[in-house]
Amino acid sequence: MSERFFLYDDTVNAKTRFVSFMGENQRFDLAIIQTDRYYGKQLVLDIQGNRFAIIGSDDLKEPGYLEHAFKLNEEDAEELRDFLYQLV
Repeated sequence: MSERFFLYDDTVNAKTRFVSFMGENQRFDLAIIQTDRYYGKQLVLDIQGNRFAIIGSDDLKEPGYLEHAFKLNEEDAEELRDFLYQLV
């Protein structure tokens, strides 16, 4: 067996926030992870939907980003976007 070649193998401190809220059409169960790893962006995990994205304020302004990353319709993505704007 050959030696494994790691691109990186780091251990970092992280702050994790778990939040759940009801939108008009669906419930959002999120884990939001903050580290120094992603250049000020946050790792947002949709626990129920089994999806995640690295999100900063620039991503929230990108049309269709949340819709694509979390497989949401425009209305649900807007509710998530409004919440995430408070964090980033």
